[in-house]
Amino acid sequence: MSAVPMPSTFPRRGTFSDDPDTYSESIRAVCAARDSWLGRGLRVGPSDRSTAESAVAQLYRRVGYEEPEFVWVPSPAAATAFVTAEGLATETPVPGDTIDHAPARIASLLADSRRRMDQRIDGRRIEWPRHRFRPDGNLGRDLRARVTAANSPPEDAARAGISPDPIVRRTVWNSLRTSLFDGVAPAIRQLAPHSFGSITWYGQQEAHRVAFYDIHRRFGLTTFAAGHIELLELQRDLVESTGWWWAFENIAVMCERPTTLQTEPIPDSVHGEVRLHNSRAPALEFSDGHAVNVMHGTVVPDWVMHDPTVERITTERNVEVRRCAIERIGWDTYLDQAGLALLDTADDPGNPGCTLHLFATPAGWGGDGRVLLAVNGSRERDGERRRYGLRIPDEISSALDAAAWTYGLSGSDYAQLLRRT
Repeated sequence: MSAVPMPSTFPRRGTFSDDPDTYSESIRAVCAARDSWLGRGLRVGPSDRSTAESAVAQLYRRVGYEEPEFVWVPSPAAATAFVTAEGLATETPVPGDTIDHAPARIASLLADSRRRMDQRIDGRRIEWPRHRFRPDGNLGRDLRARVTAANSPPEDAARAGISPDPIVRRTVWNSLRTSLFDGVAPAIRQLAPHSFGSITWYGQQEAHRVAFYDIHRRFGLTTFAAGHIELLELQRDLVESTGWWWAFENIAVMCERPTTLQTEPIPDSVHGEVRLHNSRAPALEFSDGHAVNVMHGTVVPDWVMHDPTVERITTERNVEVRRCAIERIGWDTYLDQAGLALLDTADDPGNPGCTLHLFATPAGWGGDGRVLLAVNGSRERDGERRRYGLRIPDEISSALDAAAWTYGLSGSDYAQLLRRT
């Protein structure tokens, strides 16, 4: 298999330009490639079945098996039903057991390839000299400034002289993993919570792994052996063509991609991370009607979307689900209907123009405590700054002290803040 070559903006052998503008431009190109991979991970609609089947068949052949029979299902829930009905499920292996069947061989093949590619990347790791980009050549760069730059937008980190390896790791692997593998995949897992005794491959939600090595290769950062490149291209085809899939001895169960997948940017993210969100309908849905409600990255039950009430909110034990339900009816309505007792108010020194409100915890929330109602320091996608409630220990009676407690500060220290985020 072959891939269309991507012109590299990096010099060969993983070296980088001494010029901050050129280096920053190179990192911007990496971010653009990352965004392209994110788009693949969020793609909806029918799978490219021929491409997906070809890639899986080649994986089977590489571990000594014949091409399997392919069974396509509309959702992970349908996969669960099929595997159960056909008796394909096996005992979940005990750690330390030696397993020799198709899925284990495929997993071992891919894991070994990733390990060897990691060794190649680690072997050429670049660390800038401490005086990099400093006109005066001063070796005493302030460590705090370097740490701050490392967690800042990638182009700013590049201009600050942060080494390329941590930038690429954060803006490709970490970012895509947060959005897809740690974000979308757990929500889909709600539809197929039980193990089949087989390995689940997440298809498009495994983009973080494939993108990381592919970007290293295509941008000339690292060279890999031909066999690893071939495996990488097979995994790339699966990310681009299909949703989840499962390997059994003679059958591969292939799941179609979702028909709906709605997201929003994660507030204050600097590496393009997104999270599932739809406040009016399922954020994630498959063609057979199986769907998951998700608000601001939190999976919520149907009642939150369709019939949120003060009574249900009061008895809900999950803090994040409770927060989403309150948002659905609005804090003003909730405060009025729940009859929370206001204990204290104060101007928020970290959020000029906003007020902190400290309430007694409603009966039924479980345990003693307080609720601090504050305004988010950052704006949401629609430009609004949401209000949110936080659980506070019951010994705190000051709204200012309550806000400070959430940051691990004293009230007097928090009062000195210019602005929080």
